[in-house]
Amino acid sequence: MEGKFVTLEGLDGSGKTTVLRKLIETLNEQQRHRIVVTREPGGNQIAEKIRQLLLDSNSLKMDSRTEALLYAAARRQHLVENVLPALAAGKIIFCDRYVDSSIAYQGAGRQLGETAIAELNQFATAGLQADLTLYFDLPPQVGLQRINHFRQDQINRLDQEKIDFYQRVRASYLRLVAEEPKRVIKINAATALVNVVEQTRQILKEHLPELLG
Repeated sequence: MEGKFVTLEGLDGSGKTTVLRKLIETLNEQQRHRIVVTREPGGNQIAEKIRQLLLDSNSLKMDSRTEALLYAAARRQHLVENVLPALAAGKIIFCDRYVDSSIAYQGAGRQLGETAIAELNQFATAGLQADLTLYFDLPPQVGLQRINHFRQDQINRLDQEKIDFYQRVRASYLRLVAEEPKRVIKINAATALVNVVEQTRQILKEHLPELLG
């Protein structure tokens, strides 16, 4: 049985995590048994410790290149411990963020260069690419409004960036959609949650018929 690697991307506040949870709730037990849900950075003890450091609101002095290297390090550990074994076992992996996040956030947002960050992560992942990427698109202003409204007690270091940072991130994601239309599918995340869930369901039904067909 062949495993599948599906990644979810988008600005914070896009609702990707909520949408995935609601979709999985509708699956039967046999379908759920095939699914592994994980996140980046994180997924295991080492990567989660790196996540804490990266998102700590007290880590404001962190250098941008240090940040990029830490994300790549957490990603490597996540692949070795979580993703590769699940793929070998024939699982369908849903991962909240992957390489595209680093290209968008560090490459474009931090202005370190999208090509440079892609090359760094090529080394970290040994070239492993997602089979399908769901990009949840919305204007940065909407994402920030959602964060301020729903996550006031969970504001992290990245949530404190200015609007132009998120505009660069979104522009990078949209470039990825244009460059890799077969892998990266854009979903309108600015609409009502029920509509976003249905959009996502239809895309998964088309690309993963063994799961939602």
